[in-house]
Amino acid sequence: MSITFYYVPMSTSSITEAVLAELGTPCERVKLDISAGDTRKPDFLKVNPNGRVPVIVHEGTPIWESSAITMYLGEVFGVESKLYPEPGLKRGEAMKWIAWSNVTLAEAAGRLSASLPTSSEGAVQSNSLDWVSSEQRSASAVEKAKADLATCLRILDSGLEGKSFLLGDYSLVDTHLQGFVGWIGTMEVDLTPFPNVTGWLQRCSERPAIAKLMEAEVENET
Repeated sequence: MSITFYYVPMSTSSITEAVLAELGTPCERVKLDISAGDTRKPDFLKVNPNGRVPVIVHEGTPIWESSAITMYLGEVFGVESKLYPEPGLKRGEAMKWIAWSNVTLAEAAGRLSASLPTSSEGAVQSNSLDWVSSEQRSASAVEKAKADLATCLRILDSGLEGKSFLLGDYSLVDTHLQGFVGWIGTMEVDLTPFPNVTGWLQRCSERPAIAKLMEAEVENET
C-alpha cells in the first residue's frame, strides 16, 4: 500500500505531513520548489492538473486537496487507531469541520496571505498561483480578510466550548485544523480573544508527532 507524498515546505502540505505523522503511515516524499516552478512542470501536472500541493498518490491513484487527503487517510488508516470516526454521525461531524476549514476558514486566510507583503511571515510565495501583485493589494482587503477570520475564529472558539478537542477526544480533525489556525497566527492575527482556540492549539502542539514536526521546522529555519 505505497503512498507518494508531493509537498512544498511551509505550505498547506504541512497539514498532510502532520496527518501522515499522526497515523505513522510511511510514504515516499517528493519535495517541490514553487519558486523554481516545480508545481507547473508537465510531470507534476500529470499528477495534479491544478498545479498545487499537497498531493498523495496511493496505489497509483492521485488524491489532491488537503481536506480530501485527510478524510481519505482517516478512513483508510485512522479508524482502527481511533484517530478518525467510523461511519455515522461522528464521521459527519468530522467531515463538517474539515470541509469548513478548507472552504471558509482557508478562503479568508488565503485572502489575507495574498494581501500581505511577500516578505511577511505567512504571505503567499511570489511564484504561487495565489500571488497578487502589489498594485492589486489594499489596506481595505487586509482589514476585510481579518474581519472574516475573526468571524471564523469565533465559530471555532464556540465549537471548542467545554471540550479539549473538536470531537471530544483528539482526532485528525484537530490535526487538520491546527495547521490552518497555526498559519493564521503567523499573519498579524491576534488569537488571544479566542481562549478556547489558543488552549486547543497548545494541546495540539503537545502531541508527540506534531511537536516533532514543529521542532524540525525550527531547525530548518536556523
